[in-house]
Amino acid sequence: MMGTNGLIFLALLPGILIIFYVYRKDRVEKEPWGLIFRLMLLGAASCVPAAFLENLIDEAMPAYAPGTIQYALFMAFCSAALCEEICKFAFLRFGSWRNPNFGYRFDGIVYGVSVAVGFALLENVMYVMMGGLETAIMRGVLAVPLHSFCGLFMGVFFGAAKKAQIDGRSTGKYFALAIFVPFMIHGIYDTLAFMGTSTATVILLAFVLLMYILSIRCVKDYSRDDAASAFYPAGETLADAGQAPGELAEGKGAGGSDQGGVLSGFGGGYAYGNHGNQTSAAHPHPGQVHDGKIILICPHCKRGLRVPAGMGRIRVMCPSCGGEFDELT
Repeated sequence: MMGTNGLIFLALLPGILIIFYVYRKDRVEKEPWGLIFRLMLLGAASCVPAAFLENLIDEAMPAYAPGTIQYALFMAFCSAALCEEICKFAFLRFGSWRNPNFGYRFDGIVYGVSVAVGFALLENVMYVMMGGLETAIMRGVLAVPLHSFCGLFMGVFFGAAKKAQIDGRSTGKYFALAIFVPFMIHGIYDTLAFMGTSTATVILLAFVLLMYILSIRCVKDYSRDDAASAFYPAGETLADAGQAPGELAEGKGAGGSDQGGVLSGFGGGYAYGNHGNQTSAAHPHPGQVHDGKIILICPHCKRGLRVPAGMGRIRVMCPSCGGEFDELT
């Protein structure tokens, strides 16, 4: 008879292995473990509102007999899949959308899987403690990976939404797909599981095998293309944008008085003296927005850069010196 500690270890092991697998595939810029752990905790926390919503829906459920297709479909799609995937998405967006580390499409996969695994681990511990070793084995190869599949594809479209925002396009359809695709995967899995027939079980195993194949291929493809999938292009220098080199070097910024001042909106602040320039497209100054881009100053080489505006706090790479810095746009 396996003890409590052994069961807890088996309940946690599948999710931990999945997290390490995805983390290793993040080849360009690995996400900090602190962020991953925080997202896992948020995923676990999302179990609470999901369970509350499921209970409300279950109480309003029509009187379908267990084992019927109507019962399976309602419980799978209208209760479990709908509530759990919406709650996971809400906590995923809250925990990562504006994080400055979110710079590549693969980051969305890491974040989505982290939230999903956090949800799955808490759920798995509860089920395994009640069901024992057999439950731990079955859920380790079926239920925990199922949540990870959902998190993976949620992350794919979550990353696409972030890319769309950076490009100034609508994010609505990507957010919808980030919920709908996991909802369908989760709903199909649970429908087959709730039916409980031998035929449904065979189809369920085939479905899970297919999801393993698709998910591993998706991770490999996105990992391979990670270097080319950055959201934030290297900052465009003002020289590249038709401005004179060093236009915004220290002592050449615009001002309204004869004294230097700290420019608002810049972390730490930079002082620039007045040289009689006026704020305009021809003489841009740090913090000015023009043609959808904001003027920033590289803190390393003091060159002026133009980057997309309105994206929150982002990481910028200066093409002049190669230095990176975080800035609020």
